[in-house]
Amino acid sequence: MRSLQVKQYVKGPDELSIASVPEPSPQPDQYLIQIHAAATNFFDLLQIRGKYQHQPPLPWIAGAEFAGVVLQAPSELPGNRTPKFKAGDRVFGSGQGAFADQIAVNEERLLSVPEQWSFFEAAGLFVTAPTSYGALVHRAGIIAGDYVLIHAAAGGVGLAAVQVAKAFGAKVIATAGTKHKLDIARKYGADYAIDYRQKDWPDQVRGLTPDGRGVDIVYDSVGLLALSMKCTAWNGRLLVVGFAGGEIEKLAVNRILLKNVSVIGIHWGMYSTMEPTTVDTVWRGIYDLIAKGQFKSTCFTDRDFIGLESVDAALKALGARETWGKVVVKIPQDTRSKV
Repeated sequence: MRSLQVKQYVKGPDELSIASVPEPSPQPDQYLIQIHAAATNFFDLLQIRGKYQHQPPLPWIAGAEFAGVVLQAPSELPGNRTPKFKAGDRVFGSGQGAFADQIAVNEERLLSVPEQWSFFEAAGLFVTAPTSYGALVHRAGIIAGDYVLIHAAAGGVGLAAVQVAKAFGAKVIATAGTKHKLDIARKYGADYAIDYRQKDWPDQVRGLTPDGRGVDIVYDSVGLLALSMKCTAWNGRLLVVGFAGGEIEKLAVNRILLKNVSVIGIHWGMYSTMEPTTVDTVWRGIYDLIAKGQFKSTCFTDRDFIGLESVDAALKALGARETWGKVVVKIPQDTRSKV
């Protein structure tokens, strides 16, 4: 099969090349999936350079999120469980080696593609949607009427957060760095949109809240907590989602005390280990929003990336911050399955 195999670390995605490798041989408890779409992530850029905290032993296949069709179900599962999926089922999920024609993964890394969703739309769902739902609903306890500040609102987790917050009846104040991205945030439901390149953005945010009291929740995937505290309400909740800005902040903890706020982390990737029941609860909530039409795909659509040959261009566009939402590569196969 074709894949983007990393035999040695590279300086950038333009050094990646397609290699012919044997088809994966799934373990008795694994599914074999034919991939029809694969999503890109910022950690892909780090991983191919050898700079990520999780580095598989060389050689390995890049990519970690996908959607496709089950080719083969497990022959044996712990406790003699019956597999949830059968050959022909449409699934999406996560596993090392998504930039390829096929992948072998365990059942806990797979979910059913929502009805009426394409592989392209579902491929970028596995990480962004539960991160945002888990953060806002389970960690911050969002309620109707909350004012929520969402940084980098036009990114993958940002657009997911906008939709979740609106579904729960919140007022959303989105930030982004370009007019186009601000427009995208509004398109997905943000009530207000502010350019955080403007130095007075905290004052602008505060001015949009009742009596200038500030926002109830800050959703920060960038690294803007210190500045955000200037426009956070008494009893506010500050969600630490990530550090896309490149630097890890240091906060003066006396400000946390004086403003009576809570700083809350979300490490979604560990929930399957630490709180597996919460994972099920979160996904039930997401599927419910999808069924009600309150959550739609966040895939970047300004430009098409088709075939493994275009993964390098997709990663370069992602790294250059030329995109919004989730950047997904379509991987056509010799089937009539919906892509």
